[in-house]
Amino acid sequence: MSRRKSRIIAFQGLYSWDVGGINEKDVLNLSWVNSSSNEDEDVEKALPDDESSAFSRMLIAGTIENIEKIDETIKAHLTNWDFNRVNRVTIAILRMSVYSLLFTKDVDPSIVIDEAIDIAKNYGPDDSYKFVNAILDNIRKSI
Repeated sequence: MSRRKSRIIAFQGLYSWDVGGINEKDVLNLSWVNSSSNEDEDVEKALPDDESSAFSRMLIAGTIENIEKIDETIKAHLTNWDFNRVNRVTIAILRMSVYSLLFTKDVDPSIVIDEAIDIAKNYGPDDSYKFVNAILDNIRKSI
């Protein structure tokens, strides 16, 4: 499974944790990826790869573990936006990406931002990718 698919799984897990109230342990076991309700067949077919599953789990666990700092960072870069009014899909994408920007130094920030933009284009509301790009680019410049 590619890193992109791992990021998609991580984003979906973080969204489920935030909106669905799924506990961290259940999100991290990734059993929900194989559920019949998952419409993303490419992600579903790709799950067995242990390295990719580990990357998804790392993104999810790291984001949840550092959620206060991540949310503070996002809030500090929101201009004329109330954090609680930002679409929850967009928040999940931002959280995962901000975690990567702040805490993982092995991936170039431009790759993190490009991946977040692509995920926002596919899963977020219309034009959310522009919002994601602006916020993440401002965060990248500040670190």
